[in-house]
Amino acid sequence: MQKIPAKAIFTNPINFLAFGFGSGLAPKAPGTFGTLACVPIYILISDLPLMHYIIVCALVLLLGVYICGYSAKSLKTHDHPGIVWDEFAGFLITMIAVPFNWTNLLIGFILFRIFDIFKPWPINWLDKQVSGGVGIMIDDIVAGLFALATLHFILAFL
Repeated sequence: MQKIPAKAIFTNPINFLAFGFGSGLAPKAPGTFGTLACVPIYILISDLPLMHYIIVCALVLLLGVYICGYSAKSLKTHDHPGIVWDEFAGFLITMIAVPFNWTNLLIGFILFRIFDIFKPWPINWLDKQVSGGVGIMIDDIVAGLFALATLHFILAFL
């Protein structure tokens, strides 16, 4: 995979967002580091009323289509592993209506990473079929929805 110079990320505000405030520059597991970079954002917004939290998620998702698409074009590479804004969206979706505590956060984090890494159907299919900013975002959105459903099941029944 093409190595992206840090200067290209830190000097362009849109690339800086796409690379999760620089977390996507991690040499190993940039998606995991991107998800970690989103944890403080989740903690800050976790006490919002549910509708406001969902509005924030929708804004992150909608902006992500543009941000990820722009960075992919400007860096001349589709879905570079360092583009982690999609992990922000997926993790925030995972945590919808989940009360903040460290256990819930850890379980949500692990579930999202599992679904994002292993990409069970239809996540893997969408990842291969959809291109552009939507294509970069869609697999993480669906992984977030799968993790959300699993997390709520765990919280309700275990």
